[in-house]
Amino acid sequence: MANTKSAEKRYRQSLKRRARNVNVRSSVKDAVKSAREAIASKDGTKTTDALKAASKTLNKAASKGVLHKRTASRRISRLAKAAAKKSA
Repeated sequence: MANTKSAEKRYRQSLKRRARNVNVRSSVKDAVKSAREAIASKDGTKTTDALKAASKTLNKAASKGVLHKRTASRRISRLAKAAAKKSA
């Protein structure tokens, strides 16, 4: 356990950050999963909407520092590539 006042505060902050990061990661996973399902369904408008939502969620996670910006970019790229492959 933390011995100093500042260490106790840092611990509390880390718990808050972890809870926030877990929530953001979960929402990213949900968005990507729904995008993959939409791609698999081959419904054009549904795929477009899901892809847009997933990329927005990934970009937001990257801007918050939950995901690295290149990781988010790579995932968006792969989703878009999969969508283009299925629609063609």
